Amino acid sequence: MNRVNEKFNLGKLKHDFLAQLLSNIEIKDNRVIMGSKIGEDAAVIDIPGPNYLVAKTDPITFATEEIGYYAVIVNVNDLVCTGAKPKWFQSTILLPESITTSEVVENIFKSIHDTCKSMEITVVGGHTEVTPGLDRPIIVGSLIGEVEKKKLVLTSGAKPGDALILTKGIFIEGTSIIGREKENELINKKFSHDFIKKCKDYLYNPGISVFNEALLANNHFKIKSIHDPTEGGVYTGVAEMTIASNTGVEIEESKIQILPESKILSEIFHLNPYNTLSSGSLLIAVNQEDSSDLIELLRDNQVFTEQIGKFTPRDKGLVVKKEDGRKEPLKYTETDEITKLF
Repeated sequence: MNRVNEKFNLGKLKHDFLAQLLSNIEIKDNRVIMGSKIGEDAAVIDIPGPNYLVAKTDPITFATEEIGYYAVIVNVNDLVCTGAKPKWFQSTILLPESITTSEVVENIFKSIHDTCKSMEITVVGGHTEVTPGLDRPIIVGSLIGEVEKKKLVLTSGAKPGDALILTKGIFIEGTSIIGREKENELINKKFSHDFIKKCKDYLYNPGISVFNEALLANNHFKIKSIHDPTEGGVYTGVAEMTIASNTGVEIEESKIQILPESKILSEIFHLNPYNTLSSGSLLIAVNQEDSSDLIELLRDNQVFTEQIGKFTPRDKGLVVKKEDGRKEPLKYTETDEITKLF
């Protein structure tokens, strides 16, 4: 396909184009256990001893409030999905001329340091500059951790018949970003201070971090695959699991929890909640016979959890069972719904 003059939407590259680009990357180092692959969000490198190194990088481009916290957490989320313990963090911080003061920089540094310290991660380096042409700060985080070789979990491990489990609900990160970045619009739409505050607080409650639930799941069960849905929302996250694992999937839409504030925002801003930023949610593939016990464990630890479907053979496709019983193809998009607001 000739893409010379093709223009791209905001957000992730299309999977087919990205797959084409990745197919041209040649890895000659046999210590690379997992390199670039759709659905696999961290690289895995063999080192002497019982552990692998796991490396991750991810940017923050939509959020400006609490951007340091976001930058650490989104990288931690992908790393812990492999079963790894996060250890060393770096970041490149690009700041706009128009709003950068010493206080802004100090607050970002403090947020990164405090967030890392809370999870026993060491900040080991980075780069900071004021950059022309930006209207908001951008942080690109980089995180390295370690995992026991026998405990490594890859997104590509799901098999037909496995249960698909979702934690917390969806549209968590998107709700927090709208509350923080679109506060004036919400005020103009006559939303109360309490409603806006609750949306903002989705950053921490139910929270965009999956650190605790990922560790719980990996420490107590043989997990086949874990993935945290970010840009493109839960449906894109599910699609990435099936691409990585070469499976199909059938989802019961009625089992997917949409929290009250998220539901209201999706209606007001005409966003599809199933395709909106969902950091804080966790998608887990596990043997069907372990599903109930895993759900019970996470619920006992105050993490709402539900089985939302099952993996199927690839030729069955990606299917959503609607509340009225109809079955439709799962529709996903690499372009997140929240880009409509930016």
